[in-house]
Amino acid sequence: MSEPASAFLSPLFGLTHCFAGFVENLPNLTSFCHFQIMLLTDPEVESSLLISSDEGATYQKYRLNFYILSLLFHPEQEDWILAYSHDQKLYSSVEFGRRWQLVHERVAPNRFYWSKMGLDKEPGLIHLETSISEGQALYVTCKLQNCTDANKGKPFPGYIDPNSLVVQDEYVFVQVSTGGRPIYYVSAKRDVFTPMKLPKYTLPKDLHVISTDENRVVAAVQEWNQNETYNLYVSDTSGVFYTLALENVVSSMGPEGNVMVDLYEVAGIKGMFLANKKTDNQVKTYITYNRGRDWRLLQAPSKDLRGNSIHCVLPYCSLHLHLHVSANPYTSGNIASRDTAPGIIVASGSTGAELSTSNVSVFITSDAGNTWRQIFDEEYAVLYLDQGGALVAIRHTPLPIRHLWLSFDEGRQWNKYSFTNTPLFVDGVLGEPGEETLIMTIFGHVSHRSEWQLVKIDFRSIFNRRCTEADYQTWHLHNQGEPCLMGVKRIYRKLKPTSRCVMGKTYSVAMTSAPCDCTEADFECDYGFERRTDGKCTPAFWFHPSSMSRSCTTGMTFLNSTGYRKVVSNNCTAGVSAEYTARRQQCPSQAPKGLHLVTSEGSLTAVLGTNVTFLVFLEEGDGAKTSITLDFGDGHALTYSNVSSIEDGIKHIYKAVGIYRVTATGENSLGSETAVLYLHVTCQLEYIHLSAPFVAVRNKEVNLTAVLWPSQVGTVTYIWWIGNNTEPVITLEGSVAYTFSREGINTVTVQVSAGNTILQDRKTIAVHEYFRSHLLAFSSNLDEHNPDIAEWRLDVSRVIKNSLIQATGVREDQLLVTVLPGLPTAAEFFLLPDKQLTEGKPEKSSAHLDQLSEVLLSALNQNLVQFTLRPGVQVTVYAAHLSAAPLVDTSENHSGSAMLMLLSVVVVGLAVFVIYKFKRKIPGLNVYAQMQNEKEQEMSPANPTAATPGSQRDLVHSLETLDTELNSRPIGKPPLSLLLGLVFIKVFFFFYSIVDFTPSCSRVVS
Repeated sequence: MSEPASAFLSPLFGLTHCFAGFVENLPNLTSFCHFQIMLLTDPEVESSLLISSDEGATYQKYRLNFYILSLLFHPEQEDWILAYSHDQKLYSSVEFGRRWQLVHERVAPNRFYWSKMGLDKEPGLIHLETSISEGQALYVTCKLQNCTDANKGKPFPGYIDPNSLVVQDEYVFVQVSTGGRPIYYVSAKRDVFTPMKLPKYTLPKDLHVISTDENRVVAAVQEWNQNETYNLYVSDTSGVFYTLALENVVSSMGPEGNVMVDLYEVAGIKGMFLANKKTDNQVKTYITYNRGRDWRLLQAPSKDLRGNSIHCVLPYCSLHLHLHVSANPYTSGNIASRDTAPGIIVASGSTGAELSTSNVSVFITSDAGNTWRQIFDEEYAVLYLDQGGALVAIRHTPLPIRHLWLSFDEGRQWNKYSFTNTPLFVDGVLGEPGEETLIMTIFGHVSHRSEWQLVKIDFRSIFNRRCTEADYQTWHLHNQGEPCLMGVKRIYRKLKPTSRCVMGKTYSVAMTSAPCDCTEADFECDYGFERRTDGKCTPAFWFHPSSMSRSCTTGMTFLNSTGYRKVVSNNCTAGVSAEYTARRQQCPSQAPKGLHLVTSEGSLTAVLGTNVTFLVFLEEGDGAKTSITLDFGDGHALTYSNVSSIEDGIKHIYKAVGIYRVTATGENSLGSETAVLYLHVTCQLEYIHLSAPFVAVRNKEVNLTAVLWPSQVGTVTYIWWIGNNTEPVITLEGSVAYTFSREGINTVTVQVSAGNTILQDRKTIAVHEYFRSHLLAFSSNLDEHNPDIAEWRLDVSRVIKNSLIQATGVREDQLLVTVLPGLPTAAEFFLLPDKQLTEGKPEKSSAHLDQLSEVLLSALNQNLVQFTLRPGVQVTVYAAHLSAAPLVDTSENHSGSAMLMLLSVVVVGLAVFVIYKFKRKIPGLNVYAQMQNEKEQEMSPANPTAATPGSQRDLVHSLETLDTELNSRPIGKPPLSLLLGLVFIKVFFFFYSIVDFTPSCSRVVS
């Protein structure tokens, strides 16, 4: 919508028939209060507001830099508005939308609320839920025009579940899931949050707050064994302790996916509810007058619309009502009542054994549900005018209509009126502000292609006088003759059905009340108690009545329950009150019992170096006189004088990976109690590397090893897929031994699961009966261009292979080449047998491979194998000549001579270092100090140095593997300098193992 609508709002409330030429969606008429009107434009055209300060005579356009999804007006300050945008941002305006200011980003939809006077410290405070990450949110309070980090409040200590914040009247509710179970917290009068106490084995899957008026919470809870129904629970004034009110209340899904529970709170009558309950697969309507303490079926009308008798006998037949209330303010729901018209309820429904969706009629009661009358045999929308002094009915139909019906005697008689000459497809009905007026507006279309048409109707001309005192009568509220409801007798003043006059704005609902003596009916079962068939309240099997005294402080008092509690807002006096009311008694002294130790996140894992918050709860015992000692399991412990001093939790940071036994001990003069928690402190697994040979001999065992970085990350599970096996091998160790029984190419995949991280690496192993291999070295210029990543090694391996084939003529399928990780750059070639030439002739195969090996080594020694890495960089490939030397003893018991020998070797090592600097100028001289089988085919380190071993153990393992592989190769006699070089390398590794400077997960935090 880009222009103002031509709809006219008459300040004189005159009958107006007008067209809206530009309004595409009338609900865009967002608000009009006194003299101000706000219209929203169509967001598909532009984002702007049209605001009028003269009741629609003129409009001024205000462009917005965001798209409005919903608006929330302040209940008292009419110029204060909150706007929620499509990108989850919340904006505020204190000038009726003329200027806007960003309040907060990442706000959950429909989870923002205005403050409530008398409860919140400031009138401009906003309660909102903001998203932190997937599965985590925060409850935040903000100042209207100054929502900075310094001014934010966090009333709930910790994260809450997304879309769980509810701020309603004096209560605030949040949900926190722990171990897959939701825990619901409540704050009354903006006090500290306390877990809601439902009956122990309720185990809720879902919870909805239905009502919070009269200092009491009514909640609908879907329990673990329910799918389509909810149970109703009612609380005490604190909102903490809940008892069952009604089971198996029907629910359905709303148009926006929201849950709709078939429970209706009747306006104008305190404590009165209607609910649809499912019993034996039948849905029946029940009514209560005392907030769910007692329920009964509805008595069906005695006669139908035509005056015929209805034979409907309780409990086999009764009246059943549809209880859905429309969320759209422009359309009516299935049921309606008003505070200004107590006792009058209009609803759609049916009579019979159960609620029916067919043959729906409209029924009315004038005496708060005691008796009902049928007023229409089809569905109609009924509106209240003049505070219930007149009722207007419009037919629910997809067809165009032009008539409405008007009643002045609470629906006993109806008069038909025409509101338009041309039939209209009615889309909704609006009442002028205030229920005391006699003005209504009908809007719809003449045809589906026409523009909006609004018809305003003023019914004042039908009345010729104002009501006088003689037009009113008294009405006694009762429940089937019982006048004492909620502890009082209530008498209302209401208009006589025969009076046809205007009550007007000066009329107010008058009620007188007188208290009644308390009876058993004024009390419901207390928390932990259940009502038996005889009406008595007895403890549930899981509840110990004495437990309510076990958490109080010695020297203080507590309320010792009788099993009953007075229904909230019940005003009865005397009678049996003393017998049923809880008695105040002294708190007993007792030893601590029921000590619980958990983490604030409800998790048994923690990340190294982060704050872990431990919470300690005591079920029984004097918390003020019970000391708490918390042993973190890492050599640190703290002691607190009482439980109350650690309500916010105890924080601790672990500095090493491991599984820690955390122990909490509560102790007082009468005894002690201990709770234990096993906490897994882990470190993020960054990557893994599968160490495996490139070529293996058939029927000979090979070792497969998964190397982790960091090497210590906590509890790890290894999952191995080897060859064509469809089932994995699962181990807790990082190495497995395997024997390949068939020749060919085999793939090995290992997955490592550590905490919430799963990483994998894969290697391909060629299995043959025989093979020959040899190490390769390169001219020194190659190291300058080696980034030491897997992709580079793969590409260079392919280039080397092609160069060898070109220089020697070896067939491609008989040659494998792999570049090894690390610096200096080294590689290895593998010669495979020719199956066609040597099939079934092992001796011929071995001789053939020896001949090919000599050809390759000859070409390498003559510098015939070269390749161009890039323009100007020519690399020569050599055959490396190196034999193994024994490992240096790394045990702690070193002899003196051994130490002298080591010092001597260090001196020799210096000489070797000089040789190493010039080794590239001596053909055939190369130091090979990397694991021959660490080719990384799919894994790329995060940086060029990431391929180095991550701990002492990794280094020693690498060296042992090197010795084993080199000892298995029959190569020529090496130069003395190379032997000394290898010894020097091993000495270096030895000192490396003594002076531990290897980065590991356990040393991330100092």
